[in-house]
Amino acid sequence: MPSCQAIETPCKVNLHLGIHRGRDERGYHRVDSVMVPVALCDTVAVEDAPELMVHHEPALEVSPEKTTVWRAATMLADALGVEPNVRIDVVARIPEKAGLGGSSADAGAVLRALACRWGISASDERVVSVARRVGADVAFFLDCRPGLYLGAGDVLERVFPEFDAPIALVMPTADGVSTKEAYDEFDASGEEPASYAPACEALERGDVDAMAAALYNNLAPSAESLCADVRAVSEWLAAQDGVLASQVTGSGACSFALCESDKAAEAIAARAREDHGWRAWATRVGGAAMRENS
Repeated sequence: MPSCQAIETPCKVNLHLGIHRGRDERGYHRVDSVMVPVALCDTVAVEDAPELMVHHEPALEVSPEKTTVWRAATMLADALGVEPNVRIDVVARIPEKAGLGGSSADAGAVLRALACRWGISASDERVVSVARRVGADVAFFLDCRPGLYLGAGDVLERVFPEFDAPIALVMPTADGVSTKEAYDEFDASGEEPASYAPACEALERGDVDAMAAALYNNLAPSAESLCADVRAVSEWLAAQDGVLASQVTGSGACSFALCESDKAAEAIAARAREDHGWRAWATRVGGAAMRENS
C-alpha cells in the first residue's frame, strides 16, 4: 500500500426524493431516494501520520473533531481494532448546504481509502455499517453507482446501469437551508410521497426524457418556503431554454436541470453567474461521472 493515496469523490443529485411522514425509533424519517453521481468533485488524500489529523481547504468553521471525515475515520478504526494513524486532506469544491452531499461524499471517500489501506472491501458490512451511522447519504458514496436507497435513505435496494446526461447546477449565494430545518418544516406541512417506480424504470432504460418526466422531490416545497432564494433559483432554472426538467436536490439550496446538451448546460450556468451572481456549474450526471473523476 502506498503511503499516500488520493480519491476524487463526486457529488450527487436526487432524481427522486420521497420523504414519508413520521419518524422511526431513531428519530429518522423513512426515505425513498434515487441518487446518481455528478462530476463536481472534492479531492480526499490520505497518508501515513503519527496520529489522526484532518485538514480541509477551504477551512471549515467547525473543529476537525466535529467533521464527518473525523467521525468516519475514528468509527471505522474502532470497528476494525486499528489505530487511525493517518493525515486526511480534503480539497472541497462541492458547496455545503446544497443538497449535493458534500460532507457525505468526503466521509464516503475516506471510508473507501481507509478500507483499502486496512485491507478490506468498501462493501464489507463493517464499512457499510459505519457509513450508515455517519450519515444517511454516506453509504451511496462507498460505491457511487446510480441506485435506489430505502430505509432512511441509507439502505441500498438496487443499482442501475450507467446513466449519463448534461446537467446544470445552480444555487443562490445565500446560506440556504439546514437539513434539520427542512425536515421540521416537512413535518408541519409535508405530504406522503409519490412512487419512485417511474424514476427507477427510466434509469433502467437509460431514457433521459423519461427521467426528466419522473423528477420528484417532496422535500423541495419545504426548502422553498424557508428560503425565498431557493424558490427564485428553482423557478428561474425551470424556465430556461434547453432544460428538459429541473428540481431542487435534497433539502436544497441547489437546484439542477437535466439539459438537452452540454452547450445548453454551459449557457445556463453562465447566465446564472453573470445575470444573477449565483453559483453555477455545467457538468455531467450519471455513472460516467465516477469513471471520469476517479
